Amino acid sequence: MSKSPSSALAPRRARPRVAALALALGVALVGGAIAPAAAASKDNASVSIGFDEFTLPNGLRVIVHTDRKAPIVAVNVWYHVGSKNEQPGRTGFAHLFEHLMFQGSENYKGEFFTPFELVGTTDQNGTTNVDRTNYFQNVPTTALDMALWMESDRMGHLLGAIDQKTLDEQRGVVQNEKRQGENQPYGRRISARLYEALYPADHPYSWQTIGSMADLDAASLGDVKTWFRSWYGPNNAVLVLAGDIDLKTAKEKALRFFGDIPASATLPDMATRIPKRDRDTEETIPDRVPQARVYRGWPVAQYGAADGTDLQLFAQVLGGSAASRLDARLVHADQIADSASVSINDAEISGTLVVVANVKQGVDPAKVRAAIDEEIKRLIAQGPSAQELEQAKTATRAEFVRGIERIGGFGGKSDVLARCAVFLGKADCYRDELKDLDKASIASVQAAGRKWLGVGSHTIVVQPGDKPASSLPETASAAPAKQPAPIPAADPRFKTVKSDLDRSLGVPQTQSFPALKFPAQQTAQLSNGMQVVLVERHETPIVQLQVEFPGGFSADQGRKAGTASFAMAMLDEGAGDYGALQLSARKEALGAELSSNASLDSASVALSALTDKLDPSLDLLSDVIRRPRFDAAEIERVRAQWLAGIKQEKARPQTAALRVLPPLLYGAGHAYAIPFTGTGTEGSIAALKREDLLAFHSDWLQPQRARVIVVGDTTLAQIVPQLERRFGDWKGASDAPALPNLAQVARPAKPRVFLVDQPGAIQSNIYVGELIAPTGDAGTIDFDFANGVLGGEFSSRLNMNLREDKHWAYGSYSGSGNALGQRPWIAQAAVQSDKTVESLGELKREIEAFTSGSKPITETEVVKIRAANTLSLPGAYETTDALMAQVGSDLRYGRPSDFILKYKARNDAMTPALTQAAAKGLEPKALTWVVVGDLSKIEQPVRALGIGEVQVIDNDGKPVR
Repeated sequence: MSKSPSSALAPRRARPRVAALALALGVALVGGAIAPAAAASKDNASVSIGFDEFTLPNGLRVIVHTDRKAPIVAVNVWYHVGSKNEQPGRTGFAHLFEHLMFQGSENYKGEFFTPFELVGTTDQNGTTNVDRTNYFQNVPTTALDMALWMESDRMGHLLGAIDQKTLDEQRGVVQNEKRQGENQPYGRRISARLYEALYPADHPYSWQTIGSMADLDAASLGDVKTWFRSWYGPNNAVLVLAGDIDLKTAKEKALRFFGDIPASATLPDMATRIPKRDRDTEETIPDRVPQARVYRGWPVAQYGAADGTDLQLFAQVLGGSAASRLDARLVHADQIADSASVSINDAEISGTLVVVANVKQGVDPAKVRAAIDEEIKRLIAQGPSAQELEQAKTATRAEFVRGIERIGGFGGKSDVLARCAVFLGKADCYRDELKDLDKASIASVQAAGRKWLGVGSHTIVVQPGDKPASSLPETASAAPAKQPAPIPAADPRFKTVKSDLDRSLGVPQTQSFPALKFPAQQTAQLSNGMQVVLVERHETPIVQLQVEFPGGFSADQGRKAGTASFAMAMLDEGAGDYGALQLSARKEALGAELSSNASLDSASVALSALTDKLDPSLDLLSDVIRRPRFDAAEIERVRAQWLAGIKQEKARPQTAALRVLPPLLYGAGHAYAIPFTGTGTEGSIAALKREDLLAFHSDWLQPQRARVIVVGDTTLAQIVPQLERRFGDWKGASDAPALPNLAQVARPAKPRVFLVDQPGAIQSNIYVGELIAPTGDAGTIDFDFANGVLGGEFSSRLNMNLREDKHWAYGSYSGSGNALGQRPWIAQAAVQSDKTVESLGELKREIEAFTSGSKPITETEVVKIRAANTLSLPGAYETTDALMAQVGSDLRYGRPSDFILKYKARNDAMTPALTQAAAKGLEPKALTWVVVGDLSKIEQPVRALGIGEVQVIDNDGKPVR
C-alpha cells in the first residue's frame, strides 16, 4: 500500500459475500465470459450496475460503467498478481512492486502522485493481497487522459525507471510499513502465525503478503525486474472506467493509451487448494497487551464456491453483528468477553474463517474458547432461526447498496466490477451472489457450517506478557535454486496495435476542469423549533440523517471525564421497548445503521436507512434520542468494555500519544485538556453513575439546540411530517446549561519533550504539536493551505523527507482538525527506532524552515496545494456521507451555506507570499513533542539532541521519576 497500510490477513468482522465484494479483500477463480450486463431482476433493480466491456488485442479487458451524477471518472486497474504467485524465499515481491509502481516510469520521472495532485484526484491508492494488486483513483472527467497516460506508462514502460536507488528506497519504506504493523498490540506477527499454522509451508497463503524481512533484504534488482517482466502485462489485467464516461469514449482512449503494450506470459490459474487438517491445534503466544485474546481459524471454501454465500451467512449469524450469537452469549449473557467477531477472507484457492474474542480481564481464556466452540456446535446442530437468517440477508443487501453509491475507492462500483471480472471472469457476478442470497435457507446455511467448521481449526491464545509479539522470530524459507527465475515466454495469442501516442511529449496537460456545483440546501423547522436541513440525492435508495447537539467532549468540563462519550454510546444500548440485543436485532432486520457518539464540540445520533424502511427506522432514531433506557446491567457491561478499551488505547503507541498530548497542550482545567479519544480515564469511568448519564442526556440533548441534517432519497414534503410525528412534541428545558467555556491558552515559552516508554518497541512514534487559532478564525483557510505544503499531501515536505528520501518511516503528515476553540496542530511520524533522533532533527528542521521562510514556499508548491484543495471539489460530494459531513461542519462552525464556494475562492487567491505569511502561524519555539518508544534505546540520545526540556511521563501523562 502506498498511501496507507496494506491489508494484512488479520481477521475482520464477518461480511456476507455480496458485501465482501464492496471491501475488495476476497478473491476468486478467473474466467473468460465477455458480455454486456443483463437487465436487473425486479427484486434487485436497486443494486444494478450496468456495464459494457471489450478486450483489446493485447488481452487487456476493459469494463465501462456510466454514472453521470458527478463530473469524475474512476480509473481502476487490477492485476491478477498477488503474493500467492511468489516463491518461498522470495516473498513480498507483489507488494514491493506495488510501491515501485508509484515511483515514476520511463516517460515520467518523478513521484506518480504529483500529476494527480495537480488535477484534484480523490480516492487514490494501491493495495496488494494474496491474489491481486490494484491501483485506483477518481479524476475529474477532463483529466482522464492524464490518468490513462500515467497508468499505461507504468504498465508498459516501467522497468527503465527502476534502479538500485529506487529499489533500496522502497524496500526501506516497505520494511517500515512492516514494522508499523508489528509494533502494535496483537500485531501482524500474530496473524502470520495463524496462517502458518493453517496452511502447509508450501501453500502460497502460508506467508505474509508484505513478505519477510529476510526476503525483502535479499531481493535484488534482477529479481524484481524478472518478476515484473513475467506477469505485469495487459493480458493479466482488467481496467474499469466508471463514472462520467461512455463506451465509445472508453474504446478510443483504452486503445490509444494501452493498445501498443505487449502482453506478458498469461499467469496460469492455480487449482483450489483447501487444506484438509485431521486435528485441531492450539498455541499460546505472549504479547505486551492489556488483555488476552482468542483467535480460532479454519480453512474454508474459496471465493466463488457453490456454498460460499451460505457460509458467509453462517458467519454473519455467528459473529457478524451486535445481534449475533457470539455477542449474545459471550458479551451479553456470560459477560466473559468484551467483544467477539467473525471474519471470512474468501480468497482464490482457499478461504479462511477466523473467530476473534477479547477476553474480559480476570476470565480464563479457556472458558471463552469453550463457549465459542459451544455456540458453533449449537448453530450447526440447530441452524439459524428464520428471523436470524432474514436479518443477515437484509443487512447484506443494505451494506452492498451503501457500497455501490460510490463509483470508485474501496467497495465502489468499479471495485465490484473489477473483482468479479478478475476472479470469476464475469463482471456481474454480484447478481449471482444476490440470487444465492435470496435462495439461501436455514438448511443450506446449516449445511455450510457443518461442512466447513469441523475438525481442523487452529487456535491462538494471546496472553499478556513481558515481551511484544514482534520479538517472535519470522519463519525463514530457503531461496529458490535459480536466481533470478527464468522469464516465461509471452502469450502468443495477443498482439499489439500501433498507437499515435507520442510519449516523448510527456504527461497530457489538463486544460480545463469541471465547475463546482454544490447541491442546494432546503430548510424547515419543526413545531418545537428543531432545525431541519435537507439535501436531496435520489440515485441510491438510502436516506442519511444526523441529529446533532452542542457539547461533546468539551461538555465534560465540571463532570467526570468521558461522560459525554459514555452517555452517547449508551443511547443505542437499549431504548424504548428494546433492550440492547433487541435493538441491535431490529436495526439489522431493517438494514439500518444507527450510531450515537460524541466528538470534541458536539454530540450526535446518525441513521442510515433504506428508503423503503425509512418510517420504522425513524421510530428507532426517536427511541434512541428521546427514550434511552440506561439499564444498570448494560451500564456495567459497557463500563467493563470501556475500561478495557482505555487499556487498549494506552497500549497502542498512536493512541497513547494522542491521550497525553492534548492535556499537555491545553493545560489543566481546560475543556479540551482531555484524551482526544474522548474515552476519559479509568478512574473517571469507574466512578460514573447512572445519574451522571441521565443528567448529561437531560442537559445536552435539547430539541431547541438540535440540528437535523438529512441527505438522500427523500423530499422536504416527505421528511418533515415524518420528523414532526416523532419529535414535534419534544419540549426542551428552560435551564439548559451554558456552552463550555473555551478559554484562550498561551503557548509555552520554550520547546518541551515528553517521552513515554514502550519497552521492546521496534519503532518510535513521534508527535509534535501546538495550538493555533479556532476554525472560525479568519485565517483558517490560509493556515490549512500552508499546512498542505508542510505535511498535508503525500508529496508534501515531511513525507518526501522521512519516507521517500530517508525511508525511515512509512509516512509523515501534519494537520489540524476543526474546533470551536483553539485547534491543535499536530505532525507525526512512526520511525524505525534506530533513526529516532535523526527523525526528530529532520522534523524540527523542516518545521523551522517552513515557518521562517529559510526554505521559501514556492509557486510550484502553491499550485499543487491549490489544485489538491479546489480541483477535487466538483467530485468530492459524490456520496451522501460527504454531503452530510460538509453541511454539518458548516452549521457547527457558523459558516454560510455557500461556504465551499468561498473556500474555493480563497484557495484560488493564494500566493507564495500569502502562504508564507500563514506559515508563521506556527511558532517552532513553542512546540510540544511526545515520543512513544523504547526508552532504553532512545532516551539518552533524545536528551543529547537538545531540542527542548525532556521529561519522562507514563501513558496517563503523569511524571515518571
